[in-house]
Amino acid sequence: MGKSLLIVESPAKARTIKRYLGKDFDVEASVGHVKDLPKSTLGVDIENGFMPDYGVIRGKGKVIATLKKAAETADAIYLAPDPDREGEAIAWHIAQEIAPKKGGAPMMRVMIHEITKKGVEYAIQNPLKLNEDRYNAQQARRILDRLVGYQISPILWRKVKRGLSAGRVQSVALRLVVEREAEIRAFKPEEYWNLKAWMDGGIPPTFLTRLVKIDGKKAKMSDGAAASAAKEELSKEKFRLVSIEKKSQKRFPSPPFITSTLQREASLKLRFTTKKTMMVAQRLYEGVDVEGQPVGLITYMRTDSTRLSGGAVEACREFIASAYGSASVPEKPNIYQAKKNAQDAHEAVRPTSMEYPPEKVKRYLDKDQYLLYKLIWDRFVACQMKPALFDRTIFDIEAGRYLLRAVGSILRFKGFMALYVEDTEAVAGEENEEEEGLLPDLKEGQELKLEKLETTQHFTQPPPRFSEASLVKELEEKGIGRPSTYASILSTIRDKGYVDVEERRFKPTDLGEIVCELLVKSFPKVFDVGFTAGMEENLDNVEAGKRDWKELLKEFYGPFADSLAAAEGSMENVRARAELTEIDCDRCASKMAVKWGKNGFFLACSNYPACKNAKGFSRKADGTIEISEGEKLGEDCPECGSNLLVRTGRRGRFIACTDYPKCKYTRPVGTGVPCPGDGQNPCAGELVEKQSKTGRVFYACNQWPKCNYALWDRPIPRECPDCKSPFLIEKVSQKGTMIRCPKKGCGYKENQE
Repeated sequence: MGKSLLIVESPAKARTIKRYLGKDFDVEASVGHVKDLPKSTLGVDIENGFMPDYGVIRGKGKVIATLKKAAETADAIYLAPDPDREGEAIAWHIAQEIAPKKGGAPMMRVMIHEITKKGVEYAIQNPLKLNEDRYNAQQARRILDRLVGYQISPILWRKVKRGLSAGRVQSVALRLVVEREAEIRAFKPEEYWNLKAWMDGGIPPTFLTRLVKIDGKKAKMSDGAAASAAKEELSKEKFRLVSIEKKSQKRFPSPPFITSTLQREASLKLRFTTKKTMMVAQRLYEGVDVEGQPVGLITYMRTDSTRLSGGAVEACREFIASAYGSASVPEKPNIYQAKKNAQDAHEAVRPTSMEYPPEKVKRYLDKDQYLLYKLIWDRFVACQMKPALFDRTIFDIEAGRYLLRAVGSILRFKGFMALYVEDTEAVAGEENEEEEGLLPDLKEGQELKLEKLETTQHFTQPPPRFSEASLVKELEEKGIGRPSTYASILSTIRDKGYVDVEERRFKPTDLGEIVCELLVKSFPKVFDVGFTAGMEENLDNVEAGKRDWKELLKEFYGPFADSLAAAEGSMENVRARAELTEIDCDRCASKMAVKWGKNGFFLACSNYPACKNAKGFSRKADGTIEISEGEKLGEDCPECGSNLLVRTGRRGRFIACTDYPKCKYTRPVGTGVPCPGDGQNPCAGELVEKQSKTGRVFYACNQWPKCNYALWDRPIPRECPDCKSPFLIEKVSQKGTMIRCPKKGCGYKENQE
């Protein structure tokens, strides 16, 4: 009896699966796609029904030869790339290249949702036919992206600069970022004031109240005068507790992870990029060596379904009972509804077995794998636990025409919160208006003593820029892209220079804004959010067999071709743009003009090329342009004697000479803190400011790579008063700013206002 052949796309996955199938199977890997559209040409025959011109990817000839040879002697061939559209395309192309002659071994598609013995054996025992509808849905997406990207991008090269891309979905994501930036610029802050009062009811503790109503209406104080008047009036009033409301509240656990929520939580809790999250999750899915054997630790990580198998839920409930007690197990399993447009093809992201708690396998995982696995484990276990129970008390206090309120909350039963609480992203500038704590046991009608009154000034805040977490959420809510595409969308707009990342949030560059402006003007329908979401639904219908993929492409391409033809003549040539200003050139007295260059907009002398003077600039809210070359440092350049400036580039702040480009002197921004080295070997370096690829500022030795000392928090050149450490660090969080000692074991810290 011969062997069966099973083909996957990843060598790591092949190694794990081989362990489960044993000697009766050969397991080979295609190492990803084996065929694709050509790189140098469009590769789509538009006139002949949009037929794609697929070819074998360069370097994959040997892989195909190996697969063919294995297929010739196999009794049966199982195609087992990932269980999604992309995997279906890989399986389809492999089948085209290695299909046995008539009468040869049967070829079947298997869908492995979890790489465990049970999961692999179930897939083998329940083989399927290759799904032509699923393949056509992927093929239609690939052709759509090729038609848009390969025909719009060359126009951008001619109008803006070479190397730009105009991806169908990525450009819509960029549009969201650009439009959010426009909202921020247009935002006009409004002043408002809050009033807080601390009360004593004769029984500890004293408690905080907030002014909520004046004359029965919501309290609104728009200036300091109104706040002072309210404070003055309240200081003379008597305070009486007129209402006590007590009620129990439940907080339910979040559903198990789908792709988008996994990416969001990994970003917020672990500071992982979406790309990193998916790379680490792929490794956990494909298999990690545990006690010398490869084990797939999680189910397939590209999913939009919160569905869980009955066996997984039952095993989880048994684990909860043993680890947290039977009181934490709900009477019936918790069931979560999928979103309206979810494909529901796969289970939620969960551990494959309760036999591998995070601490048990920690020594077999690298740091990132452990952190992500623990996040997935905790979320899954928590989703099958009882809700948390709170006792919530609300005091309403009357003082003349004013009403103040205190809110107290006590956790009575932790439930799922003993294990996991979902992170939430704070809105920039938003205050926690309800500081909940313990309230004393008081009675209605009793008078209270005023301990302290305080008024504070605030301003309304603009909407925050998108972070990776919030942009993924926005894409999901608007139906743009699918779980497998979020990571590549975010990576592309960053890698192409369309956005910068500042403090872990996306800010569009000049290039990104220009590209977005041109695309939306010339192709308003293609890059419309609603149209893009509708296209995703159409592709889903192709997969479901409800739409013909060629008809879909034909319907799209007619209007698109008209827009293409019009854009060739109507799209603005940004390279030729020259916005004349009233600023005089300091070299030849000609007027300066705003022009476009490879690094974005800049001020250039209108007398170019006779005068090559160029400068940076900033544009105020009213449109006024002023020269802005950077912050003056107060030092002279050591190479030419000109002034030094602190400038900002794509990789953060740096110090540069004002006589650039004649003098190219640069250096990092220093902190004045000597590098401590590794604690044993002295280091002659200084800690300087740097910026990571994700836009986060950190501080590292300027002698790198000789010294690799680095830290996230800003070092301050002050000696620790307790342990005499040569410097302290400033840690900024949502709770405020704290200065503390970086030395392990020293607890010195000081809170900042």
